[in-house]
Amino acid sequence: MIRRLLLPEGVDNSSLPLLVGRALRAFADGYVAVLLPAYLLALGFGTLEVGILSTATLLGSALATLAIGAWGHRFHHRRLLLGAALLMMVTGFAFAVQTAFWPLLLIAFVGTLNPSSGDVSVFLPLEHARLAEAGQGNARTALFARYSLLGALFAALGALASGVPDWVGAWSGISHASALRGMFVLYGFIGGAVWLLYRRLPQPTTESRVPPAPLGPSRGIVMKLAALFSVDAFAGGLVVNSLMALWLFQRFGVSLAVAGVFFFWAGLLTAISQLAAPWVAQRIGLLNTMVFTHIPANVCLVLAALAPGIELAVTLLLVRALLSQMDVPTRSAFVMAVVTPAERAAAASFTSVPRSLASAISPTFSGALFAAGWLAAPLVACGVLKIVYDLALWRAFRRQSETL
Repeated sequence: MIRRLLLPEGVDNSSLPLLVGRALRAFADGYVAVLLPAYLLALGFGTLEVGILSTATLLGSALATLAIGAWGHRFHHRRLLLGAALLMMVTGFAFAVQTAFWPLLLIAFVGTLNPSSGDVSVFLPLEHARLAEAGQGNARTALFARYSLLGALFAALGALASGVPDWVGAWSGISHASALRGMFVLYGFIGGAVWLLYRRLPQPTTESRVPPAPLGPSRGIVMKLAALFSVDAFAGGLVVNSLMALWLFQRFGVSLAVAGVFFFWAGLLTAISQLAAPWVAQRIGLLNTMVFTHIPANVCLVLAALAPGIELAVTLLLVRALLSQMDVPTRSAFVMAVVTPAERAAAASFTSVPRSLASAISPTFSGALFAAGWLAAPLVACGVLKIVYDLALWRAFRRQSETL
């Protein structure tokens, strides 16, 4: 029953632990993205420090992903995924016991915390490479859509769970900071559960269908995609979920529970859009789906930044959520389709690394702009830069997309 729900026709069972693991990780990332700024503010840090710590998490993920792209082909994906899951477990427990800025900065840099709405971790290229081998054509796009759907849906549930510390504090008398700390302990246990799941992945064999290799024939295409994706990622880093939550706190004075409800509904709408992405891509193509759903979403973001009241701003942000992530499964399928099978792990890594590096820089800018009182500036800049990216991507690859 679970297999029929999660796996498209023509996809083997080896993908199932990856899909379930993605769901668990997304749940943890969903509440961490909302709780991270609240926890840091409760520890006495300012908005600039929140931006710096968000940058550290993304920068560390980028460097780890770069290492996977450069040397990961020497090791089987299963071993690397098990190591990443152990790192997730240690990250949660370590973040829960530290309160000083510099230890938290080190943990954020080395660990797996994700302050954004998407998956920018070291897990991404490893999982994408295995998923790409599990199906072809429309089946592959459908598999990536389910992978993204589970991520969006469970991230939404995680965002809703970000209100748990308020509830626990009200009913048990536990301090707010302690209740928040408990959620990072839960993050560590989820990392342990993911490790147990990945132990079910097939063991390495000498009969691997497509031995992984470093970039070769597809290097030019991958570098062009990486450059374009970095523009998109830099823009997205300006409004990662942690900073969007901070914007809601400061712009409209919403509570942690209300912010969690907003991110829950935004996540549900994102999940619906990603479920529809394969159907749309089958009719208008992968590239057109990536571009022409993204542009109106970014117009909504700019308008939300300038909205005079919370009702209009939230409505525009929810419309954005319905459209802005439809490019995620189609982008993954597009990258896997335009490179050779042996280069898929390297391509996934080298297109992810610039995204992670670019998105790692921008949260600090947003934190500084918030601290200066320019609350609308990061959202407007994000929307404008993403529209530029959409148009450049379509111009660069519109001819090649016709052959897919």
